[in-house]
Amino acid sequence: MTTLYIDGDACPVKSEAQAVALRHGVPVKIVCNGGLRPSDNPLVEVIYVAEGLDVADRWISDRAVSGDVVVTSDIPLANDCVAAGAVVLKPNGETLTKTNIGNALATRDLMTDLRSADPLRPGSGKGFTKADRSRFLEKLERELRRAKLRPSS
Repeated sequence: MTTLYIDGDACPVKSEAQAVALRHGVPVKIVCNGGLRPSDNPLVEVIYVAEGLDVADRWISDRAVSGDVVVTSDIPLANDCVAAGAVVLKPNGETLTKTNIGNALATRDLMTDLRSADPLRPGSGKGFTKADRSRFLEKLERELRRAKLRPSS
C-alpha cells in the first residue's frame, strides 16, 4: 500500500498534501524534529525524531519504498528515495526522478560552494508562489491516482 511521507520541517504544503492523501485513503507520515501538533485523523501520523543533522531524512529514507510518495525539498533525501523507487515531489510541484536527480544534486553542491565562497552574497532563492502550490497539488493528485492503479505486491 502506498504511503505519503512528508519531510515536515519547513514544508509549506503539509496541509494540502494531507487533504489530497486523505481523499484517496492514503496513510500520511509527517516526519519532523518537533513543533507540529499530532493529527486527530487515524491516517495521519506525526513522527517526532531526535534533533540532529538529517535524522528526519534518514527516518524517511529507511522506510520509503517503490510505490510510496515522498514530499521534500532536501535533494540528498530525494536521491535516496528515488533510488528506493519512491516518487519524489518537491513542494513546488517538481518531480525528481532517476533522470534529473543527478543534475539536482550537482546544482545543490554548486550552490553550496558558491554560498560558502561569498557568505555576504544575497540569496537568490525565489519565493514560494500560488502557482507552485497549484502545481504541487496537481502532481500529487496524479501520483496518488497512479498509485491506486498499481497492483499490490
